[in-house]
Order: sequence, then C-alpha cells, then structure tokens
Amino acid sequence: MFVRNAWYIAAWSDEIAERPLARRILGEPLALFRDASGSVAALQDRCAHRAAPLSVGQVVPRGIQCGYHGLVFDTSGKCVLVPGDHKVPPGAQVKAYPVIEQDALVWVWMGNASEADHRLLTRFPYHNDARNWPHRHSMMQVSADYQLVIDNLMDLSHLGFVHKGYVGGDAATHVEAKMRTVRTPNGVRFERWMLNSTPPPTYLKAAGFKGKVDRWQEVEFVAPNSVLQWNGAIDAGTGALNDWHYSHPREGCFSFRLFHGVTPVTESSSYYFWSSANGYNQDDPGATEKLFDEIGQTFEQDKAILEAQQERIAEMPDGPLVEIHGDAARIHARRAIERMLEAEAHR
Repeated sequence: MFVRNAWYIAAWSDEIAERPLARRILGEPLALFRDASGSVAALQDRCAHRAAPLSVGQVVPRGIQCGYHGLVFDTSGKCVLVPGDHKVPPGAQVKAYPVIEQDALVWVWMGNASEADHRLLTRFPYHNDARNWPHRHSMMQVSADYQLVIDNLMDLSHLGFVHKGYVGGDAATHVEAKMRTVRTPNGVRFERWMLNSTPPPTYLKAAGFKGKVDRWQEVEFVAPNSVLQWNGAIDAGTGALNDWHYSHPREGCFSFRLFHGVTPVTESSSYYFWSSANGYNQDDPGATEKLFDEIGQTFEQDKAILEAQQERIAEMPDGPLVEIHGDAARIHARRAIERMLEAEAHR
C-alpha cells in the first residue's frame, strides 16, 4: 500500500524540456510537460479518445497534443482542440495532478487534489545555493520496494561493508559509531559520530587528511519519501562533538550534503532521485564532479544489494527478518509511514 496524500518527486526540473516526459508513480502513468509559460503540468498518460499515451505526443502552445489523432489537452486536463471538429465531445478530459516545482525538483500530489498542501513539501534549499553548495544530481531506477531504499538510508552501519572502498572505510568504525535517534512529528532524525577514525577513501581523495578524523552523519527522514543528509569530518580532537552539538566552526571543514527522494513506481520498483552538494571546495568544479562520481558509485553498490534483496523477499515472502541495534532509525521510519497509512484509512 502507498500513502497517497503526499508529495512525490516526479522529475528533476531539468528533465522536463521541450518534449513530454513519461513517469509512473504509485502505479499510475503520468505525462509531464511545460506549458507556454514554462510551468510544469502532470496529466494521466492516457488520451481520452483512444487511450494512446500522451507522453509520446508533443507540446504545443495550448498544451499537450496526442500523437495519435492530435487532440490537445491543457494543463487542467481539459481537451481544448479536436482536429477537424468544431466542438469537443463531452467527457474529453483526463486527470490532472497538482504540481509544485521547487528546489530543482518537480513534485506531484498523488492523492485527493483538494488536500494538496504546499506546506507539506520537503524543502532542500541547498539546491538553490550554487555559491556555497554547488551540486550535481541524478536519478536511477531501482527494482526494489521504495521502503527497502528508505531502510538502506536509515541504517548506515552498512557503509563499512558495502562501501568500504568509497565513503565507508573501516567496518568497525560504523558498527561502533556513537548514535542518537530522535522521533520527529513527521519522521525521524538521527546523528552518528565516528570519533578518532581513519578517513575513508572518498574523504582522503577530497580533503587529503593526514591523520585520524572525527566524522559525523546527520540524517533526517521526512515521511513518506525524503531523506536529508549532512556528512563531514575534521581532524580528530579539535572539538567537533560537544554534548551532541557541532561546536567547531563550519568554515574550512570537509562536509557535503546529500538529498535522497524515493518515489514508488510499483510495489517492487522505485525511482531514486539524489544529489550531492560540495561544501568544502566550492570554487573548484572538479571537486564537485569528483564527489558526485564517488557518491554515484556507492549508490550503484546499494542498487545491486537492494535488487538482490527484493528478489529474495519475493521468492521467500514469509521468511523471518530479525532486528539488530542498527535498526532503530529504520523502525521509526517504517512506523512514520504506517501512521500516515492509518490516518488515510480512517478519513
């Protein structure tokens, strides 16, 4: 089951240009396009005439034109033109979805349109701050349940096993991390500190640390689909951790931010939208590119694990799954989604 009354990422802003873009969200086919003013619209990807996908048509001044018989639908889903016909047949309408374009992302509301509330949108303003946080972004399709992708982001102890050649490093460092988990009104937040640890390969390439470091990871899950992350490190013993508050001056430290947006396609497949923002060497485009490449490699490793996990779960759906100490944040995240599902069921 999916939470329907929520904003889901349909695309990065730069994915929607002159041609319609096809996406499937919560099992529903969508056609996204920009109108004459440049605003993004999302319609059900099914022409009201003969059910041809609108996404294989083209964008015209009045809306999106079906590539089969040329019917044109505006951003509200209303048919405004039938070639060769002086009037539009009654019922020539397709479903339109509320859309917000913000922070370089296009969000679509998949539930009751009257309940679409822009205040529920997850913000990530770092995408708009190219001076202090230059970033690169991407999207990958993962053949796994979106909640498995969220699970993976909620338990970072896997970094030392899956990503030891990149952002992970020593496995013991992650297993023994100092951690605090706090439930929030709409999800969960957790912090991990790895004090006096050996910097992992990605950190060494980026910052050239000469000795041990104090590492941090601050992660917030916003139900049902967004994860905001801030990672970094400074030389060990320089006062980074003080009563669970980052007290060291932030200027000059090695740090980067990650955005993760997970959109369900079907019960067993997802779109994984992600970005990496360089907060340590902002004037060097090469540093931003290298960070993006390193992070991209780790996510390819995650994809392989998640798809294998999904395959095994589908094969053995009744097999037991135990919980360990690293699951605290994951459990809170699952419960946040469950609370949203329960709230919708009792409306």
